[in-house]
Amino acid sequence: MSEKISKRTTIIFDEKDREFLDNLIKENKEQGIKSFISKMFDVYRSMAIYDWKYPGEYYSGISRVAFIHQELLNILFELIPKEKRRETGRKVGEALRTSITASQNIDIKKREKWPDMLKHLRILGYGVLLLKDNMIIARNPFISDVEPLQGLLEGVFDVNLKAKTNVSPIIFEII
Repeated sequence: MSEKISKRTTIIFDEKDREFLDNLIKENKEQGIKSFISKMFDVYRSMAIYDWKYPGEYYSGISRVAFIHQELLNILFELIPKEKRRETGRKVGEALRTSITASQNIDIKKREKWPDMLKHLRILGYGVLLLKDNMIIARNPFISDVEPLQGLLEGVFDVNLKAKTNVSPIIFEII
């Protein structure tokens, strides 16, 4: 049986980066250098930063991704008639599902894969999304309007949802 051997690496930070990291640690925003570097690797892998094309182009699988202000997205949803917001959200969710399933190989037909999809949505900035029993809980969601968020999640998971709350945390029951 072969034993894994840890390798030691020395990282030399420039003065400004080291001051920044020391301040994060001092302010208890980071535990230490090792945990900080581990988080950075996790972000690097999760967001596939190695696929970014500087400046300003980022692709997640087949889809180009852009950073957008939450207020701008909410304005766009406000311009959609209220009775069409859920349907619009559903179409957005279906497109999102196609993109994520193709790039991340997540089969949402298998419910045990739903946490993987929710994690990826979190990585993309949609908020903290959790699956608990027969509920999807959206804490601090990027889309604050319940109807388009409900539609988006219905489109992503190909289910029907019933909103149980209207403010964060928004709780949806899977029907």
